[in-house]
Amino acid sequence: MALVSADSRIAELLTELHQLIKQTQEERSRSEHNLVNIQKTHERMQTENKISPYYRTKLRGLYTTAKADAEAECNILRKALDKIAEIKSLLEERRIAAKIAGLYNDSEPPRKTMRRGVLMTLLQQSAMTLPLWIGKPGDKPPPLCGAIPASGDYVAKPGDKVAARVKAVDGDEQWILAEVVSYSHATK
Repeated sequence: MALVSADSRIAELLTELHQLIKQTQEERSRSEHNLVNIQKTHERMQTENKISPYYRTKLRGLYTTAKADAEAECNILRKALDKIAEIKSLLEERRIAAKIAGLYNDSEPPRKTMRRGVLMTLLQQSAMTLPLWIGKPGDKPPPLCGAIPASGDYVAKPGDKVAARVKAVDGDEQWILAEVVSYSHATK
């Protein structure tokens, strides 16, 4: 039942994302005229070899308009990125729920060893699906973004990708890329 509602929500989000992409293209088409005018004004200035007050004022207005157009397009793209992140989180939640419910089982047991190329491919695919944070100028990145540490009481959620230090049978410690399945307060 929850999977069906997640599917319908994903379909709604995809429709909204499609509309945002159309809006982005429309905004880009509207701003194209202004960018062409900026280029033509620069070309006229170069042929005359002087910067007159007229061109200075005209360029200032054109650049102000271009900046406003770029900010509008940027806001639409941020909304689209938020929709994409929401879709990805719903897909991940659906995958975890299906795994817990037993609907999704791996056709073969996990391998004990994998070749380096296979691991790099898995890592590359995983990296493409990580959420992307794009802040506005002056914004500080949130915790767990880049090298920004989490707060001391942060608990990773199931499905989160983490770097984990594990001990091998021979006592060596190694870092691995892992997915959180559960959290135990006793062992941390």
